[in-house]
Parts: sequence; structure tokens; C-alpha cells
Amino acid sequence: MSSLLGLRRPTDTSVQRWAWAAVAANTVIILTGGLVRLTGSGLGCPTWPRCTEESFTPHRELGLHGAIEFGNRLLTYVLIVVVIATLVAVWRWSGTSTSLRRLAGVIVLGVPFQGVIGGITVLTDLNPWIVSLHLLLSLLLVSASVLLVVRVRGAAVATFSPRARTLVVATYAMLWVVVYLGTVVTGSGPHAGDDDAPRNLLDPQLMSHVHAVAVYVLVALTVATVVLVRDTPVARLAAGLLVAELAQGTIGFVQYLTDLPIALVAAHLVGAAVLIAVGTRLFVEVVSARGTSAVAGTRRQSSTVR
Repeated sequence: MSSLLGLRRPTDTSVQRWAWAAVAANTVIILTGGLVRLTGSGLGCPTWPRCTEESFTPHRELGLHGAIEFGNRLLTYVLIVVVIATLVAVWRWSGTSTSLRRLAGVIVLGVPFQGVIGGITVLTDLNPWIVSLHLLLSLLLVSASVLLVVRVRGAAVATFSPRARTLVVATYAMLWVVVYLGTVVTGSGPHAGDDDAPRNLLDPQLMSHVHAVAVYVLVALTVATVVLVRDTPVARLAAGLLVAELAQGTIGFVQYLTDLPIALVAAHLVGAAVLIAVGTRLFVEVVSARGTSAVAGTRRQSSTVR
């Protein structure tokens, strides 16, 4: 079985596949965690680490909410299996390095740590600031997994001007600001995860406008990035980030104008993970591309940004 999964003698391709699997699994857990909140099942299991004071599994009285919350907890174990398999693949790969092993190890350790934060959200009755932290940590794991993908396959061998590098760094930083403000907006509005869950007491309309302004700044920075790197190996990545931002922004505006339907909010959550994934890859490609490639992987032709 291990040979079929590429774990006995990992190749470049199999290691990349496991790294991508870690990206996908961390994204799925963001979606399912969001569905727990959107269906009002945040306290479907009213305590942690057990589901109830007497049992690790929900009983019939907890109903559908208990099943949904417990199902999300079970998916955490699937995620753990995926990231451990990724670590094994990286560890046994002939092209590995100490830094790659450490990165894969951080991802593995991040999952149970994230589970503890999830438990704290339950024990604090879904405190909105803890819920925000829970999502941000999941997005950090998505980002770390994408970093692993890029490190395994090798970054573009290119030389970028200080202006281009600064612009990409600013765009990536602004992306995280936008995501964070999105969690603040969520903490001020409905879909708290439970009817009795507290809110952060901020004005949701005001915070939505603050979030929107940050989105405008992000899109402007990304447009400038697209223009500046148009003749480089990362041109498609920059354009892809812009397309993802426009799609995410459209979903955000429509959900705001239609009183936050569950389907659109769920799509917006997945969109946040996609933005972080694409933005991280662009950031790493540009910041690490200084005329030399990263650890063994696919190599591409050098190019120079004006």
C-alpha cells in the first residue's frame, strides 16, 4: 500500500501530490468548519474534547447539529493522516532537505494545535475572536502547505527588481489584512454558530465598508503587480490572483446585498483559502527567485523584470 501511495520510495511527483493533498485537505476543513457555523451547529457537541460530559460521540438528543459538529471533528483525523503522509513522503524523498522536513513537521504539528483552538472556541461558547483565530490558523496551514509545494517543485529561476519584489510583498501583506478584516466582519454579523453565541459588538455595516476599502487597495496593488511582472514566469500567477480577487469580491458584494445566504458565505470561505493559496505561491516565487532555484524540483528559464 505504501508503494502505491508513493511513500516507500517517493518521487518528485508523489511528494508534490502529497503536498497538494495537504493544501486540499486544509481547505476542505475550512469549508466544513464554516458549514458547522452556518448551520448553527457550533455547539452541537457542547464540550471538548468529549462531545458531551459522558461521551466522545453525540447522542440522539443532540440531533442533526450534534452530527454535523461531530462529523467536522472526525474530519480532523483525516487531515492528520494526510499531513503525516506528507511528512513521510518529504522525509523519505531523495531530494529533501532539513528545511523541507522542518516545514512538513510544522504543518503536522499545526493540525492538532488547530484542533485545540477549535476546542477552546467550544469551551468559550464560540467567542467570535477565538473563532476568527481558528479560521486564520487554518489559512496559515494552507499557506504553509503551498510553500511546501513550491519548495518541492522549485521556484522560478528569475531576477526581480526591488520595485517588483516590494510590490508583491505589499500585495501579499494586504491580502492577509483583507482576510483578517473579513473575519472581523463575520464576528460582528449573523451566522454565529449558535443562537446564544456572543458577537464582537462592532457595527457590521461599518466593518463591511472598512473591509471593502481594504479590498479596493488589494485589487489596485494586484493590478500594478500584473502590469509589472507581465513578461516574467509569474505573469499567469499574478493574473490568476487578480481573477480570484475579483471573483471573491463579487461573491462578497452579492452576499452582503442578499442578507448572507449560506451557500454564498460558504463559497466566500473557500474563496479566502484560494486567495491565500495563490497569493502565497506568487509571494514565494518572487521572494525566493534571486537567480538560483529552490530545493530540487522543476526548473524554469531565467527572466528579468524591468
